[in-house]
This record gives sequence, structure tokens and C-alpha cells, in this order.
Amino acid sequence: MALGDRLREAVTRMDPTGLVYAAYERHVIRALDPAKMPHHVAVMADGNRRWARQNAPGQPLVTGYRAGAAKLRQFVEWSDDLGIEVATIWVLSTENFQRSADAELGPLLDVIAELVEELADTGRWPIRTVGALELLPDEHAERLRAASARSVEGATGRTQVNIAVSYGGRHELRDAVRSLLREEALKGRSLEEVADTLEMDDIAAHLYTAGQPDPDLVIRTSGEQRLSGFLIWQSAHSEFWFCEALWPDFRKVDFVRALRSFSERERRFGK
Repeated sequence: MALGDRLREAVTRMDPTGLVYAAYERHVIRALDPAKMPHHVAVMADGNRRWARQNAPGQPLVTGYRAGAAKLRQFVEWSDDLGIEVATIWVLSTENFQRSADAELGPLLDVIAELVEELADTGRWPIRTVGALELLPDEHAERLRAASARSVEGATGRTQVNIAVSYGGRHELRDAVRSLLREEALKGRSLEEVADTLEMDDIAAHLYTAGQPDPDLVIRTSGEQRLSGFLIWQSAHSEFWFCEALWPDFRKVDFVRALRSFSERERRFGK
């Protein structure tokens, strides 16, 4: 966590309300059963623009994106502290990418690239960017690929971090099928042969998150209660937790409440 973020958190916790929440947070964490913790937590980090309009009126929307990036850095720290194996955070959808004005998109992509570079340069967490990076401007796509590549060697943290950027669930399934068909074509197999032998695991092996466990818990902030295509294959048996807080206002106490809720559920996996 950056020094400025640590100072802001310390000041917040010195407030009487912050002290109460800190004590409650510690109580909930102590009560969590390690055997019932999720291995993979996925987050739809929603509400950055609304936060900017409410908290920085008259300022450019990038103010909200920067606040959201700071919260994401904190979230990665929390996940690592709590032993979460995989944390996936959705920061930009293909739909948002395609409909946002260039004047808004450029600063947002700068914030995302800077965030991924900062996380990578800590040397703590392996970073995987998941999404259709080919849709991004070449400069930003290359920055994301380079940061992801250098984050892998010597990572000391416990959490694998996935940054979902230019991500759409339908795009992911399309890309998985395309990748699978190319692979089978190189083996000289016909479409009929592939169709007759295709299994679900074959498709899963070509998803952006291939090799990782599916998310046990999906969190969405800002009060919205829909998936919007996020990890639609992987989340078939996930538990969901919706939070009213806008993403920059999401607190560690909110996170541990989500973990507590998850630990109290009886997971049936569709049975």
C-alpha cells in the first residue's frame, strides 16, 4: 500500500467511527473459519464515475478512476493479508470501452496501466490481465502485457491478481472457442471430429482464467444487482454478495462481511 494510502487509512481509523469499525473488523476476521474461506474472489468494481460526481463535482471523471485505483491497491493488500489465493477485479468492460468518449477513455486507460505497473513493480504479486487487449490502443496494451510479464518472477505475495480490462463474458467465450478450434486444426482434426468429442473442460482450458480455480465469491459494489456478463462461464456455481457502497468507498469491513456471509452459506454447486 502506498504511503499516502496508509496515512489516509490511519487517519480514518483514528476517527471514533473508524475505531469502532476497526474493532468490529478484527472481531469478524477472528471469527472467520479458515476452512470456509473462498479461494478465488472476483469483484465488479462499480461506481467510480458516480463517486466522482458526488465527491468531486466539477472535476474530471478521472478523479473517480484514480480513487478506484487506490481502492484496488488496498483490496489486493487485504486479499493477501487474508490468504485469498486469486483476486479478480473487473475495471473496464468491452461495452464501456466501445461506448466511452475518447476524452474519457484515454485518462482511464492511463490510470489502469499505471495501476498494473505499480502492482507489478512491488514484486509481490503475479499479475494477469484478462480481456481482449487487442481492442486497446497499442501503447496501453503493450504496457499491460509488459507489466504482467515482469510481475511473475520472484513474486512473494500469496495472491494471484487478475485485472479484467477490456473484458466481456461473451468476448471471452468467443475467444475460447476460436482458440480451441485453431488448436484442433493444427492437429489436423475436422470440425466434425471436434464436435463429436468436445467436452466442457476443453472450453475451460481456453478461457482467460485457464488453470485457475473458478471464483467462489463474486462481489459487486454500487448497489447494482446483475452480472453484466462477468465471468459467465466461471461463475456458474459462485456465491454472490452485493454492496451499496461505491467502489472507492468500499472498506475492509465490507470485505470481511462478504467473507463472513460466504462462510455461513451452504454451497450446493447446482445439486
